[in-house]
Amino acid sequence: MRLKELREDRDIRQKEIAEYLHIRQNTYSQYETEQRQLPIDVLIALAKFYQTSTDYLLGLTNNPLPYGRSAKTPQVKLCKKSEAMPDDVTI
Repeated sequence: MRLKELREDRDIRQKEIAEYLHIRQNTYSQYETEQRQLPIDVLIALAKFYQTSTDYLLGLTNNPLPYGRSAKTPQVKLCKKSEAMPDDVTI
């Protein structure tokens, strides 16, 4: 994970991030050292704080830019069981 790297690059102390997340400093320290599993809500909050993607925080990509919605990305509409699927959708 890149939590420590991001924090240190911005000259932020663990205590400050912990206060932002409403957790104790030692809990945050355990997230950085991977001694404790990072909860999804904390992961999302950190991605928003650092203005990056969760994939970048987890080391799954080297692109620090957050994902944006593309105009070309189709929007998915969920259907009720009783409704028919559109013709252009396959499962």
